Amino acid sequence: MNVKTVAFAAVVLLAWTAQAQESKLELKPGPGRDQVMGYCVMCHSVDYIQMNSVFMTRQVWDAEVTKMIKAYGAQVPPEQIPVIVDYLTKNYGASPPAPK
Repeated sequence: MNVKTVAFAAVVLLAWTAQAQESKLELKPGPGRDQVMGYCVMCHSVDYIQMNSVFMTRQVWDAEVTKMIKAYGAQVPPEQIPVIVDYLTKNYGASPPAPK
């Protein structure tokens, strides 16, 4: 095998591995999951939600959903916003800081 063939095989293997790993990521079950899958995951992957969740309190999730609607044009009906925020907070929310 020449170097180009080995390099091409390595790239294909790496891409396949990355795709296989991403396809295993799923959102946690619960009320609001379908709305998140329908309105949020159409623009970005599930791992984006999971990756940012360690920082996201309810207030931050609310601001993030609002930003996606106002800044990026996400087509989320107003009555679905609290459902999405509730789901994200419950399943991917950080605990708020303890009162001092």
